[in-house]
Amino acid sequence: MQTKPSNTKHRVEVDLQKKLGERNHKCPTLEREYKPIAVPLKNELKLRGLIRNDTTGMSANKLASSTHFHPIPLLVRNSLQGVNSSTTIQPHPPFKPKGPSIWATNLIKSYFDKGLTKEARNLFDEMPERDVVAWTTLIVGFTSCNHYAQAWAVFCEMMRSEIEPNAFTMSSVLKASKGMEALSCGALAHGLATKLGIDRSMYVGNALLDMYATCATMDDALTVFNDIPLKTAVSWTTLIAAFTHRGDGYSGLQVFRQMLLEDVEPNSFSFSIAVRACASIGSSSYGKQIHAAVTKYGLHSDVPVMNSILDMYCRCNCLCDAKRCFGEMTVKNLITWNTLIAGYERSDSSESLRLFSHMGCEGYEPNCFTFTSVTAACANLAVLSCGQQVHGGIVRRGFDKSVALINALIDMYAKCGNVNDSHKLFSDMTQRDLVSWTTMMIGYGAHGYGKEAIKLFDEMVRSRIRPDRIVFMAVLSACSHAGLVDKGLIYFRSMLEDYRLNPDQEIYGCVVDLLGRAGRVEEAFQLAESMPFEPDESVWGALLGACKEYELSNLGNLAAQRVLDMRPNMAGTYLLLSNIYAAEGKWNEFAKMRKLMKGMDNKKEVGKSWIEIRNEVYSFVVGDKMGPHIEWVHKVLELLIWHMKDDGDVTDLKYLVEYLEGT
Repeated sequence: MQTKPSNTKHRVEVDLQKKLGERNHKCPTLEREYKPIAVPLKNELKLRGLIRNDTTGMSANKLASSTHFHPIPLLVRNSLQGVNSSTTIQPHPPFKPKGPSIWATNLIKSYFDKGLTKEARNLFDEMPERDVVAWTTLIVGFTSCNHYAQAWAVFCEMMRSEIEPNAFTMSSVLKASKGMEALSCGALAHGLATKLGIDRSMYVGNALLDMYATCATMDDALTVFNDIPLKTAVSWTTLIAAFTHRGDGYSGLQVFRQMLLEDVEPNSFSFSIAVRACASIGSSSYGKQIHAAVTKYGLHSDVPVMNSILDMYCRCNCLCDAKRCFGEMTVKNLITWNTLIAGYERSDSSESLRLFSHMGCEGYEPNCFTFTSVTAACANLAVLSCGQQVHGGIVRRGFDKSVALINALIDMYAKCGNVNDSHKLFSDMTQRDLVSWTTMMIGYGAHGYGKEAIKLFDEMVRSRIRPDRIVFMAVLSACSHAGLVDKGLIYFRSMLEDYRLNPDQEIYGCVVDLLGRAGRVEEAFQLAESMPFEPDESVWGALLGACKEYELSNLGNLAAQRVLDMRPNMAGTYLLLSNIYAAEGKWNEFAKMRKLMKGMDNKKEVGKSWIEIRNEVYSFVVGDKMGPHIEWVHKVLELLIWHMKDDGDVTDLKYLVEYLEGT
């Protein structure tokens, strides 16, 4: 049974509406101002199809017909009265609403800002009138979203529509040509800009410089640079960046110096790229001079510039300067911390982990770059428990889908001796890149799993992923450690014949080592002699090691002569030669090699190993006689020697000299 609403409730609602109506009293002034504007605006919107006839809510129809407004505050009313009483006030210009083309163009730009390229294109296609601004907005949008081919296609469509491009259009088209690395497209755009007489525009000139520096030669880029009538800091910075990105940091610094001599004031981007040039050539002295100039120009509080300086110190291995620079920075961001953590990861992994812990205490949340460096630090130290904790942090933050991070974890588990977990991570990856395959192959090879590395290589080729030199280096090294000589030589020939890759010194050294380990020392020597370039120290060192292992004194003497003619810089090479002479009883030559070793600046790095037990890392150095557990270590060694003798494996006395190296 339904009941009707009570009359009392109805009366209350009517009274409430009356009271509200009293407060929302009419304002004749506002009605006169807005009604003449709102009615034509509404009709224009309907005519353009931008609103529907049945529009409800706060629409133009409601704005035109409504006579109820909130009261104007007293302060505003007094101000308006003062303006009305003034005789010098000029009448307001008539209201001119923006045309629908401008609205649509702004909306297209907003779509691109959100990455909605499809929606932007659809809206553009629905526009009845499209001027040069609309076309340029679409080209700029596709270029900013890295859809360079689509940007070029829109430009071609624009030319077919007989819309003449302006300087902003051409600068974006040249950026798209650079992104596609299409010199032909860039040259066509250059020709059109010259025909239209806008090639000397500052925007077009800088874009041309950047395009030619990327797609052509630096001579072409310098020609464009010299033709720019008014060179701004952007022009100079573009040229500095072009040299630096091509690996010519010295030329980049020369351009930066010339920029200062011509009294062009550098900006933060100029300093950042100049510092990067210093890092690329490993010159901390130039970097310190630029650091002083940064302070002189008052940019010492510019975080991106200081991050570049910090990175330069780290790459030049000036960690003390990097630490001091980090401490002097008044403003830091996550990139600052990531830069220092990555810098220490390469030389002092323990400090890298400490910085990571400190960063968390400062309230910074790590990102993928942070975890990549920290995972590499755990791999360098081979601290499995720490690496597992970092892995957990990656999963908790949802970064476990990052291919680069999973690659770092695969490497970390392999270096910590846990190849099974490396394989599990690799198998669970939904997307793999070339680094993923290479890292897993290197992990297999380092642990002697040559057959597994070969199987993985064949699977990668079946997946239509083209191997590069690093992949071949990984599979050849795996074959070398597993003694799979014939298989390794097949891959070496495949690299030359099937993939047309020219081996470098490192790959030749790996093949020489592959043959030498298997006792095929004469083949290894012939390969070294037939190399298309002069073998370096590492190649002859691998051959010397094989000659020593198989007691081939004749070939050993020939290889030793080749090495000595090169005046080697590696202490390990002299050490190997001295051991060969000692094994042959040539004590005079042995003494000469030892004397040469003492006069060298670089010393052979002492052999070191470590093990993690109960969350504590214990390290051992060759010939170490000190340490809290050294007695236990010697007892275990005695037990191992006893078992070796019991199995009939008696160590040859020729290794006695190698044992004495650490004493």
